[in-house]
Amino acid sequence: MDSRPFRSMLYIPGSKERAMEKARSLATDAIIFDLEDAVAVDEKANARELLAKTLMTSEFGPRAKVIRINGFDTEWAEADLEVIAQARPEAILLPKVNSAADIQALADRLEARAQTADTVIWAMMETPQGILNAGEIAAAPRMAGFVIGTNDLAKELNCRFRADRLPMQYALQTCLMAARAAGIVAVDGVYNAFKDDEGLRVECEQGRDLGFDGKTLIHPAQLAIANAAFAPDAAAIDLARRQIAAFDEATAKGLGVAVVDGKIVENLHIVTARATLDRAEAIATLQKGL
Repeated sequence: MDSRPFRSMLYIPGSKERAMEKARSLATDAIIFDLEDAVAVDEKANARELLAKTLMTSEFGPRAKVIRINGFDTEWAEADLEVIAQARPEAILLPKVNSAADIQALADRLEARAQTADTVIWAMMETPQGILNAGEIAAAPRMAGFVIGTNDLAKELNCRFRADRLPMQYALQTCLMAARAAGIVAVDGVYNAFKDDEGLRVECEQGRDLGFDGKTLIHPAQLAIANAAFAPDAAAIDLARRQIAAFDEATAKGLGVAVVDGKIVENLHIVTARATLDRAEAIATLQKGL
């Protein structure tokens, strides 16, 4: 799995030069440069050319850079790949993935171009068939991450939007389980009410509780809340350090467990503790480079 943090992945329209320029100064862990839903039909050609030029001439620092192309069931996908390949893209996000065959088809196209030899693939998980095939999709060639497309999925399911996202839980957990089994990143869907800070905070906390690495965002105003929710806080870092110290002391005495705050600490807890500290360090390193 990519060791960089993905607390926040901000969608930026590939047709908006000013938005892409502004993104260079935003505290987002990753950017999804969008050529699909965020770009009007009559702007598709201009957007891909502008995006390719921007990526070749602008520096976005240590942020992960993911390009969402149009699906291969449209007339724009092949041209998207042809133009974007010039920029040697880090990652391509494929919308509406239904099966591993969809990923293989994209992988074959990337393999055929020298400029995309190292490009990895992310999948939009937003169809019922895709959710049911999450395991095989996660294990497909070049796969690096899942983005959950909760808006499209809700449309397909004909479900209601609820604060607890009960109708989404099967899909969210299925994708997360598949991602973890394959060792790839999993990022939660967007929160549409970008002026509702409390609602966003609650949904971010739910996503973090489930185990997601971060959240996709539609507005820069959402960045601070997502970044805070998906980062270890001071208490978690302190606990991790105390668990490691106590376990090391117990091990030196020939003991297999330690006790911290009245709770048993075993080796599995130390794995989690070290992961917490590694995540905190990765976030600090990223922030220094922004």
